[in-house]
Amino acid sequence: MKRFLPLTLLALAALAVIASLLPPRYAGDYDLGGFSRLPTLVNGRIKPLDTVARSSLLVLQGRQRVTASDGRAVSPSEWLLDMLYKPEVADTYPTFEIVHPDVLALLQLTPEDGAGKKRFTYAQLDKGLPELARQSRLADAVETPVRTPFQRAVVQLRDAVLLYQSLQASLVAPGFPGYLDHLGNFNQTVPAGLAAVRAKQAGQPHDAAAAKALLELSNSFATLESVGYLRPIPPLTGRADPRGWRNAGAALQASLEAGQLDPAMACYVGLGLAWRGYQPAVFNTLVHDYRAGLEREIPGFLRKCDVEARFNAAQPFYTSTLLYVAVFLLAVFSWLLWPAELGRAAYWLVWLAWGLSTAGIGVRMWLEARPPVTNLYSSALFVGWVAVALCLVLEKLYRNAIGSVTAGVVGFSTLLIAHHLALGGDTLEMMRAVLDSNFWLATHVVTVTVGYAAAFLAGFLALIYVVRGVFTKSLDPATADSLARMVYGIVCFATLFSFVGTVLGGIWADQSWGRFWGWDPKENGALIIVLWNALILHARWGGMIRQRGLMNLAIMGNIVTSWSWFGVNMLGVGLHSYGFMDAAFWWLTAFIASQVLLILAGSLPLSRWRSFSQAGR
Repeated sequence: MKRFLPLTLLALAALAVIASLLPPRYAGDYDLGGFSRLPTLVNGRIKPLDTVARSSLLVLQGRQRVTASDGRAVSPSEWLLDMLYKPEVADTYPTFEIVHPDVLALLQLTPEDGAGKKRFTYAQLDKGLPELARQSRLADAVETPVRTPFQRAVVQLRDAVLLYQSLQASLVAPGFPGYLDHLGNFNQTVPAGLAAVRAKQAGQPHDAAAAKALLELSNSFATLESVGYLRPIPPLTGRADPRGWRNAGAALQASLEAGQLDPAMACYVGLGLAWRGYQPAVFNTLVHDYRAGLEREIPGFLRKCDVEARFNAAQPFYTSTLLYVAVFLLAVFSWLLWPAELGRAAYWLVWLAWGLSTAGIGVRMWLEARPPVTNLYSSALFVGWVAVALCLVLEKLYRNAIGSVTAGVVGFSTLLIAHHLALGGDTLEMMRAVLDSNFWLATHVVTVTVGYAAAFLAGFLALIYVVRGVFTKSLDPATADSLARMVYGIVCFATLFSFVGTVLGGIWADQSWGRFWGWDPKENGALIIVLWNALILHARWGGMIRQRGLMNLAIMGNIVTSWSWFGVNMLGVGLHSYGFMDAAFWWLTAFIASQVLLILAGSLPLSRWRSFSQAGR
């Protein structure tokens, strides 16, 4: 039975992966899948409505699931449809995550009022919004790094409320009863209203009611144009140019001037009427016909929207996260029982998880038409991908499950970091102008990120050495020597890529803003990584450190690298500052503290180690 265990586990894991990649099934009669793949322009990028729904939910509540008050599961696309066309229903979904007690008190709420004691509906927030606005204005006057936790929570909730309100006002003007019905009769009522306005201007008898109705509609169009979040209306010609895409307000203003409703806007009005009136056949026909028209003009955009929606539903990185947990458990248990079989099963699952992450990164590259690293989120994915690839090489060479254990820890950790970075919104964001260079993104950014990954891998291998040596009796001389060789080799690798990546960054800086080096905090962070890796190698070559010294310095490399990766971005100064992140600051502090404690543990006298040998320490 043991002989077949690795193959059985691999087959089960592969079946689970295949099941996650199958197209999602939507309950009900509506073609929610077709609707979710319709394109819209948001923040400079054409994306499917599915991405809008999922990224908005992540910002609002930190997850993509929505549960109605009656316990019914609501898909992201269904939630978005209710947001756009049934705001009175959407306002009853608990989609705002609030955990700060003072913010709850500000809104006159208690944890018991919310779903899971932390998720609340917009209707519950409504009475406290004026005070929230007042407190957020006070917090805006304080610089981000020195805001109190209460002020940061207030600003975060205010921004979430603004996103919610602007998303709801994308197609239907707030506070306008029967708005979709008015738009549905646009081609009949607007010409009559225009005629009444012209007659009034000419001093002739006119229909005052028609003129007043037209004025009210025109004012609502201006509201939609100023606050609408989505730009779902493509231009009548040249639809491949994102600059021509408009929000509903702009499209309706142009329709008002033309006296006839824009065809794309007419489609969205029809979808809203069908959704509100429970007419799935009409809804599905409109979705099909609208997509068919776009297919003739922008097939490339629609193909990307289809792939992106499938990618969102498949969630390959979430599946990889679960696989890395299984890898870690199998590899650790292989040190206790059935080392050959469980070790082989863990190794094969590493390949499966890494292959799935590879496919996910590849799809992101194709969607962006960019190299793999373009922002902090993608850097977390790539750091984990490179580190796990190196772990596969180590496990192939040493076959002692250390590479698999490290792959499980690093793979899980980096994907968890990526998940939390995704809470900021769309992770396929448009590039800043100064970074808009595929050549330098593919050379400097990739090279220096490989250096990050290698430095972290060396540090995590050193963590295994210290933990096994201090807290267990499993660090025998052979394992200790293997870990020392692994760490030394990875540090050499990290030194090379960190140095080359830093030099390439200087060349890019010289081309971008006319100076090779300006002691920017990010530049200093990259230099510190190079110097620290060089220090480790020189100390090793000079005989100043042996195994334990090598491990402690490698663990210190985790601190140096994490500071360069995240810390300098939050300083608020320099050309590479991406803004202070409260949650990231505290997690970074906790990580640094844990590394210091492990360095202290690694520095204990050998007599205090539960597992040690005199040679090589």
